[in-house]
Amino acid sequence: MSGLRIPVEGPDGAGTASAVNVLAPNPSPMTLDGTNTWIVGGERAVLVVDPGPDDEAHLRRVAERVDGRRVTAVLLTHGHSDHSEGAGTLARMLGAPVRALDPRHRLGEEGLGDGDVVTAGDVEVRVVGTPGHSFDSLCFWLPGDRAMLTGDTVLGRGTTVIAPDGNLGDYLRSLDRLRQGAEMLEAAALLPGHGPVLPDPSGVLDAYIAHRRERLEQIREAIRNGARDAREIVEMVYAEVDRTLWPAAEMSVAAQLDYLKNL
Repeated sequence: MSGLRIPVEGPDGAGTASAVNVLAPNPSPMTLDGTNTWIVGGERAVLVVDPGPDDEAHLRRVAERVDGRRVTAVLLTHGHSDHSEGAGTLARMLGAPVRALDPRHRLGEEGLGDGDVVTAGDVEVRVVGTPGHSFDSLCFWLPGDRAMLTGDTVLGRGTTVIAPDGNLGDYLRSLDRLRQGAEMLEAAALLPGHGPVLPDPSGVLDAYIAHRRERLEQIREAIRNGARDAREIVEMVYAEVDRTLWPAAEMSVAAQLDYLKNL
């Protein structure tokens, strides 16, 4: 691997030898700096991962960065709108199919699932099924760069919310799978769906797994102290967190309560 590209000014333009980020203009507490749209490939052909919002200026900027190269496909890490909304528009602009696990987000006949291999010229992308944040979450391993595109499974800052269409048990298994793969494959970087490139995959995944276990114990403790529902748990466990993030925290707590109930 020729090394990471990590611009001083932020995630835009960051990446690896065969992947570069085009940052979408949709920053928020949930999307951090915005959605990272990844252009993956070489001199003649590329893939576009997670086009982001249906924002004309952003999609035109992505097309400009493609710079006339053939687009093999538009790939989605999952179907949440901040990643997928612009996929159809961009695909029509570039003359490419949209491939996703969820058939509702496809444009063309081919889907996308665990174990698939997608190519753009001599650049290979291996699909890893990582349900949990959402039921349809995928990660994309770039063996030539020893890097993993993680969508919302791992973020560049903070931790991931378990969405209503996700499942904490699945998510914990996905983190374990990624952690084992990071060690076995000697991964050098995680390229998240939001936030900066992460150059220590094993360390990041260890921290993610430890954080989830710690949160589960905090929720058990809150229940022992009399919390009766997700909202009351959030008020205890997330007291120091910005209240604008409490609705998202409540979603994650609900997923954790469901997980604990089924242990």
